Amino acid sequence: MRPVPNPNWYKTGTALLWNADQLATIAASEEVFSLRQFLHLQGKWPEDLPSSDGNTLVVAGLDGALDSLSPDDGQRFLEDTIQPVILDFQGEYEGQAGLLFWLPQGQKRIKHQPATNSYTWACGGKYNAQTLSIGRALWAGAVNDAGHILQANALPSADLEGPDWIGLYLGRIS
Repeated sequence: MRPVPNPNWYKTGTALLWNADQLATIAASEEVFSLRQFLHLQGKWPEDLPSSDGNTLVVAGLDGALDSLSPDDGQRFLEDTIQPVILDFQGEYEGQAGLLFWLPQGQKRIKHQPATNSYTWACGGKYNAQTLSIGRALWAGAVNDAGHILQANALPSADLEGPDWIGLYLGRIS
C-alpha cells in the first residue's frame, strides 16, 4: 500500500472515492452517471467526458448493486460485468481519462488486508457479516499496483489507513 503521488489522479486510471469534499472538486452532481448509464456506454463512449474538463467520468450506484447481491454473485458481477466495461473505457481513452466510482460509505466498507495486500468490501443487507474481494474482482489481480488516495492537506504525514485515506486508485488494469 502506498499513497498516490499524482495530485491529478482523477484524470487517469480508475478510482474508488468516498470523500464528498474531494468529489465536489471533481464533478458537479448533474455530471455523475448512474451505474446503469455507465454500463450502457460500453462501446459508445463520448469524445468528452462530463467532468474535469472532459477528462473524468464519475459513476454512482456500485455500492447499491453490490448490496443487492450475495458475496459470490457480487464477485461475479464485478468480474464479468464491471471489469470488462472498465477495460473498454481504458482502451477507448488510451489511459488518458479517469473513471471514478463514488462509494459514499467506502471508508467503512473497504478494508485493506496488509498480510495479503488485498481489499475487501463489507457486504450489506442480509449479507452484512460477509465480504467480497473488491480489489481482485475490479482490477484483475493488479491490486498490488493500487494506491491510497489521501487528503491533500494531510500530506506528508497522512494516516494511510485512517481518516486521511479517502479512496483507492489504480492507473491501469494490465
